[in-house]
Amino acid sequence: MSDHLDSPDATPGMDPRLDICDIYAFQKPGDRGRTVLVLDVNPFAPTGSDEFHPEAIYELLIDTDGDAAADMAYRFTFSPKEEGRQLATLRVARGDKARNIHGRSEALFKDVPVSFGTDAIVRERRGHRFFAGIRSDPFFFDLAGYLNAMHFTGTDLYRDKNVFSMVLELPNEAIGVEKVGIWARVLVPTDGDAFAQVDRMGKPFVNVAFIEDKETFNRSEPSQDRELFTEEVVELLVKNGRDRESALQMVLELLPDVLEYDPSQPTSYPNGRTLTDDVIDHQLSLVTNGKITSDMTGPHDDLLDEFPYLGPPHPLMRTIQALAEASQRRSG
Repeated sequence: MSDHLDSPDATPGMDPRLDICDIYAFQKPGDRGRTVLVLDVNPFAPTGSDEFHPEAIYELLIDTDGDAAADMAYRFTFSPKEEGRQLATLRVARGDKARNIHGRSEALFKDVPVSFGTDAIVRERRGHRFFAGIRSDPFFFDLAGYLNAMHFTGTDLYRDKNVFSMVLELPNEAIGVEKVGIWARVLVPTDGDAFAQVDRMGKPFVNVAFIEDKETFNRSEPSQDRELFTEEVVELLVKNGRDRESALQMVLELLPDVLEYDPSQPTSYPNGRTLTDDVIDHQLSLVTNGKITSDMTGPHDDLLDEFPYLGPPHPLMRTIQALAEASQRRSG
């Protein structure tokens, strides 16, 4: 998994609506002046849940000056689902307001219907395009092989799975034409806290593969990553064959957990992330010091050439069992 099932409480009893699966940032195909941002949540949808969480705030955060602190925040919120209908609102906050969940924000889209079927409901406004709904999960990975001591067979668990996706297309000027850092987080009322952060993600597979204390990681900020997690990541890399000096150098590439993206350059991970980038092969090589370089899976064939780019959702399949088996193996 890229970030699937890592939090909160990675068990079959968790609330999958709050679980970030992946983020993507890439140039619009055929138009280098526009960027597409994708935030996927709710793994194995719709078996765990068939909606977005109505009390949560889903955020895509953008750092424009390299300090791993948000300078822009795209905030997605959703109405309660009633009679099969749910509405999405997207707001943007800038500057200090992006770092304060209570800060003033501007509404870009209001009351956009969530797509629960195969047809994608898309809205356009002021040079932006927006979609929210269930789609085919573009992530590809031999999860069973990973859990079986990295003995990969090329069996892609995610080929017929779904996620709930938020997709935003915008002009590059909206986020800046220079290199930016991007990550996502989910906040929800918890234990008397009006908005507690329960999950976050930047680079793919970092939390899952490199971080042991996932609860602390998911509740902290990227600006804290090197202080909090350098030693445990170094120890993991040394255990897998790197010398300490090269391990420390690798940590500087992995942390902070922020996806770097330069919209003026072609997109290919680690510059942004497209829906077809084989990020697992990239990260497996890092974590194993080159001993394992592939899980033998590849991109899905149901991706679209046009917005929202993710394929239509798959019919309901044996996803509850898959979720339970994957979680049990991780905890075993």
